[in-house]
Amino acid sequence: MYIKSNREIEIMRTAGRIVAEVLEKLKEVIQPGITTKEINKLAEEYIRKNGAIPAFLGYQGYPASVCTSVNEEVVHGIPGPRVLKEGDIVGVDVGAYYGGYCGDAARTYEVGNCSEEAKRLIKVAEESFFAGLEKAYEGNRLYDISHAIQVHVESNGFSVVRALVGHGIGKNMHEEPQVPNYGLPHRGPRLTAGLTLAIEPMINAGKYHVKTLSDGWTVVTADGSLSAHYENTIVITANGPEILTKL
Repeated sequence: MYIKSNREIEIMRTAGRIVAEVLEKLKEVIQPGITTKEINKLAEEYIRKNGAIPAFLGYQGYPASVCTSVNEEVVHGIPGPRVLKEGDIVGVDVGAYYGGYCGDAARTYEVGNCSEEAKRLIKVAEESFFAGLEKAYEGNRLYDISHAIQVHVESNGFSVVRALVGHGIGKNMHEEPQVPNYGLPHRGPRLTAGLTLAIEPMINAGKYHVKTLSDGWTVVTADGSLSAHYENTIVITANGPEILTKL
């Protein structure tokens, strides 16, 4: 686990703010008729305009600047000609390097008017992040976060994806430790001030099993149920957790 200095955290605040601004701008444009490729273009332009570099582009061969995951797609959906339609939901994952440090966050958006189940799934994904955040205090254990997320999701009748996890973040997009969204409390490494994490609940309306499509990237629910994703980059401080990917 790589503990960051105050100077490094300050740079990560800037990277995080750029990511947060992209996600806020996308909220205004995501509506029926937009393509996932257009979402990617808008995000990339904004990242570069602010002196940052898209973190995902070229990462292990990934072909785009953001991930756009529609309906039953959990994560890593590749932007393309797909037109979003009324009632869809789309998870958009954005990463940006600024000054050599990474910010990473995701939101799931409603496209037009969605079903009540879709709205509730999106809401519970967000709430579960904040349930985890309440455990992100110095002296607690990493899986205290994981357990709190799982309890909130499952108590609302949804399931937590187990094959994918959150992660440490900093100079690299993925650093130790891994941050599962499920697990037993009071386990895992102790949380220390200066630790930066990307906490990212991925939750399904049906069962938690997932599979990867033939493109090698897009992860979908095995049972075809809807999935929602909510992520922020945070830092543990002496005064509690701080979200870095916020305005």
